Amino acid sequence: MPISRIAVGSPAEASQPDALKAALAEFISMLIFVFAGEGSGTAFSKLTDNGSTTPAGLVAAAIAHAFALFVAVSVAANISGGHVNPAVTFGALLGGHITLLRSVLYWIAQLLGAVVACLLLKFSTGGLETAAFSLSSGVSVWNALVFEIVMTFGLVYTVYATALDPKKGDLGIIAPIAIGFIVGANILAGGAFDGASMNPAVSFGPAVVSWTWTGHWVYWLGPFVGAAIAAIVYELFFIHQTHEQLPVAEY
Repeated sequence: MPISRIAVGSPAEASQPDALKAALAEFISMLIFVFAGEGSGTAFSKLTDNGSTTPAGLVAAAIAHAFALFVAVSVAANISGGHVNPAVTFGALLGGHITLLRSVLYWIAQLLGAVVACLLLKFSTGGLETAAFSLSSGVSVWNALVFEIVMTFGLVYTVYATALDPKKGDLGIIAPIAIGFIVGANILAGGAFDGASMNPAVSFGPAVVSWTWTGHWVYWLGPFVGAAIAAIVYELFFIHQTHEQLPVAEY
């Protein structure tokens, strides 16, 4: 079972140069991603004089997040694995691809990166509002929770298939492109309902800067549940079973 492969790691790991470099890479990539993604929303508000979100605005947000995540994952891939998302890190942890101690380092770096990005965005725009994620009218927290679970499942499943699966081969640039595309597509699907976060850090940064926490738990529980389901399904049916079927001579 995937859960049985969870590794805690040794306390010394937290001070190892490669672990610290990986955490720094996650911090920088998250800063890049959130600054561009959140910035696209701020720019839309400025251009429309704080007008209502339009279909064009939703498409612009999807493109900005897809492009920014493609870059953020690409530049960190060879250093930290390019998680750029606490939910992705959680999914990798459940599959035994990262230790718990290194996961904690990643989570701290990711959250700090998102907060710093929002602070820089607020300063560089002259104090324009950094909007926190919120539910649209008529959308309950349970509707939003299901949206976040399903969307994050798709994201983490894509990460497993293109980046974590040992049988993936040399996909090269395909993994960051696929990861960026699924996030952009999910924003087109769920953005009008709950903002389509799929990433607790992306929700956390604006919430801290604007100090808005209404329904914030949805943007943590949903992504973590979705990531857990994706990790368990992929590990159980596409990695674990394959390993069991291999003849002893091939290990």
